[in-house]
Amino acid sequence: MRTAYSVETVRAAERELMARLPDGALMQRAAAGLASACADLLGRVYGSRVVLLIGSGDNGGDALYAGARLARRGAGVTAVLVAPERAHAGGLAALRRVGGRSVGVAGAEELIERADLVVDGIVGIGGKGGLRPDAAPLADAAARSRAAVVAVDLPSGVDADTGEVRGSAIRADLTVTFGTHKPGLLIDPAREYAGVVRLVDIGLALPADATELEALQHADVARLLPLPSAETDKYRRGVVGIAAGSARYPGAAVLAVAGALRGGAGAIRYVGPAADAVIARFPETLVSDRGPKKAGRVQAWVVGPGAGDDAATVAEVLATDVPVLLDADGLRLADAGAVRDRGAPTLMTPHAGEAAALLGVSREEVEGARLASVRELARRYAATVLLKGSTTLVARAGGTGAVRVNPTGTGWLATAGSGDVLSGLGGSLLAAGLPAADAASVAAYLHGLSARFAADGAPLGAHDVAEGIPQAWRDVRG
Repeated sequence: MRTAYSVETVRAAERELMARLPDGALMQRAAAGLASACADLLGRVYGSRVVLLIGSGDNGGDALYAGARLARRGAGVTAVLVAPERAHAGGLAALRRVGGRSVGVAGAEELIERADLVVDGIVGIGGKGGLRPDAAPLADAAARSRAAVVAVDLPSGVDADTGEVRGSAIRADLTVTFGTHKPGLLIDPAREYAGVVRLVDIGLALPADATELEALQHADVARLLPLPSAETDKYRRGVVGIAAGSARYPGAAVLAVAGALRGGAGAIRYVGPAADAVIARFPETLVSDRGPKKAGRVQAWVVGPGAGDDAATVAEVLATDVPVLLDADGLRLADAGAVRDRGAPTLMTPHAGEAAALLGVSREEVEGARLASVRELARRYAATVLLKGSTTLVARAGGTGAVRVNPTGTGWLATAGSGDVLSGLGGSLLAAGLPAADAASVAAYLHGLSARFAADGAPLGAHDVAEGIPQAWRDVRG
């Protein structure tokens, strides 16, 4: 599992390690890893033109020492000092000893435009807000240039703890981060600025109970997948109820059922006005026209996709004592108090617009502060929340503990109905007995992986995502 820690936790671990190491040893470890990554990116170091953008913090020191290593291998290295009086003295001296030079920001844009590599060491992980006015033109010049851009620890101008970008920031092709990932490297919008992320181990000892973010990998998902045994029957595998669709949106019901079938449910009970469409596509579905209470035994419910204004069915499902996945129209129709008061787990799956309506803020505010938004929703509704989007996040009920970030998403998932497939898939995993956070995380992982396989670089429809889930399942299991 990939993990990320807050700035405060990283700083504490760095202080503890530095107390046990010779003075400057930790910075040299970081600089060595950074120089190696830069050399790999350049391919040919000798004769290359390298520009270091140097601020006043330790990131600047890391960049200067790394620049000195590159200069010793024959690179022409120039350090642009944003704050000359506060540049790291030891790193600057090391660069100058091996033939590197330093300049101020005046004329730096021309240097950047001619560079093969630009190393961003302007602001460290403690930076807040966008770049200051004296540094912002450097970011613009780096974006215009043909040079590869490498960020030290994280791109300057992004918030390490939240992933927010409030102003000008460096856009990197590669970010070399030290000791552990920072949340901002895994969450949009900051993730878009980081490029490829390379983690350099510098020996930090980080407490497991202080993890801010978790990103499941194949092995983690494989351990969570519900697999039938020889004695398993369809009821032991889990029966999921789907209360979805309407006369206007029958396809939402069909797609939710498709996701549930591919998610491993032993049986599916469908309740709603789209029974004919569901049966026509999936004749194995058990349909009922008597409402959720009389549909028969289920281990979990999915309610809301394409439901229109059927608030009564949403309320009836929320009154049950089994896990409920609440999506789409169900999020709008659900009574907040009824959600908070449920004894069984609730999983809410809003996209940014739906989350904004639930929180009473703008969509832009949710998209700009995804981590804070998903935690607030989980706290306000006492429910597990899966916030869909460019980086899908899963917060546990109450908003405490590590938030999970899904690493398998793709832009091709921005297609009508894909969320309905995800709802069915998540409901199936809930019915199989997975805790809400695990069901949400595994569903998002398989859903994203399926879309990657189904798209293969070309547009796809939601039905393609559903059909690709078995391939994703097999890939995860190896």
